[in-house]
Amino acid sequence: MFIVAGLALGAYLLGSIPSGLIIGKIVSGTDVREHGSGNTGMVNVFRAAGPLAGGLTFVMDGLKGFFPVFIAMLIDVPIWAVFLVAAATIIGHDWSIILRGKGGKGIATSVGVMAAFSPIIAVIAIALWIGLIVSFRYASLASLLMIGSFPVMLLVAGFELSYVLFGIGLWFVAIFQHRENLLRLRDGTEAKLSLGSNRTSVRPSE
Repeated sequence: MFIVAGLALGAYLLGSIPSGLIIGKIVSGTDVREHGSGNTGMVNVFRAAGPLAGGLTFVMDGLKGFFPVFIAMLIDVPIWAVFLVAAATIIGHDWSIILRGKGGKGIATSVGVMAAFSPIIAVIAIALWIGLIVSFRYASLASLLMIGSFPVMLLVAGFELSYVLFGIGLWFVAIFQHRENLLRLRDGTEAKLSLGSNRTSVRPSE
């Protein structure tokens, strides 16, 4: 039990590291909290500090999700403990203690968690996200559809029901984190992601 508690605490603290804030300052000298949505997620970093910073943030946030879950699975803790560790790192990213309860929206970190479960599913999900971004250029919509594909792919791949239910949980968290984006999508005021520029006229999605 102490091992599980230690893993979960470590996962939360690792998730709390604001990769986007650090990378934004290193790459472009930009405090991403002063731009767009003000959070430290990959898309806001892309818009505020450029594609290099956005790409690096995606990788680092993904690793924050991958490694704690991979370690938990490697030492063969019960499946509920694996899910607890996965949830802890996403919660840390979304509500970072370092940023006083602020953070990103958990998309890249959720992909990292999924990569620990199944690298193939994670790769397919990333490809789906890129395809949706190129087709529609709504980062929020693409992110929600990608996360929503997790439980479907887990079910098709033959994972136990507990994994599928956890995937549904990830989707609900993503929906909650994108609630303002969904309202803007409904109203037709959501910003499209410009692949040729990191500027936008309205609040970004992440």
